Amino acid sequence: MAATPSRGRLLAMAALAGIPWTVVPSPGTLVLVFPWGLASVDPLVVTWLPEYLRLAGPVPRLLEGWPVAGGLYTLALASAAAGAFTVEDERVTGGLLVLAGASNLLVSLWLFRGGRVGLPVGTLLLWTAAWWFHAGDLRRALQPET
Repeated sequence: MAATPSRGRLLAMAALAGIPWTVVPSPGTLVLVFPWGLASVDPLVVTWLPEYLRLAGPVPRLLEGWPVAGGLYTLALASAAAGAFTVEDERVTGGLLVLAGASNLLVSLWLFRGGRVGLPVGTLLLWTAAWWFHAGDLRRALQPET
C-alpha cells in the first residue's frame, strides 16, 4: 500500500527527530542536540531530555529554547498525524514547524553569546519542511481576510 501524501509528509517530518538540530563542536568532542536529548560523540554518551532537565535543575539560559523547540515539533507531528488519519489545519502544522525552527535558532544564538558555536541544522531542516509542505498554507494564513 502506497503512503498517501499526508502520511509521506508525516514520515518525512518524523525523520527530523533523527537528525541533530544543533551541532556544538567542543574541544575533544562533538555535542549533538536532538529534540529528544543530547549526544556527546567522544566518548559516546546519550542524555535524554527528561533526564537532562531533571539533573540540570533550571535549564541554563543557553538551552532554554531546546525543550520549547522539541515541544513545538511534537505538536507539529501530532497535527500532521491528525492529517494523515483524520483532518488537519495545515496552517497550524506549518506554523508550528516555523516556530520550532525559530526556537532552535535561539539555542544557537545563545550558545554564540556564551562563547560557543552552535550550528542550527534543525532550524534549516524545520524551515525547509515548513516551506516544502506548507508554503501555500502559511501564505494563506498570513493573508488578511476579505
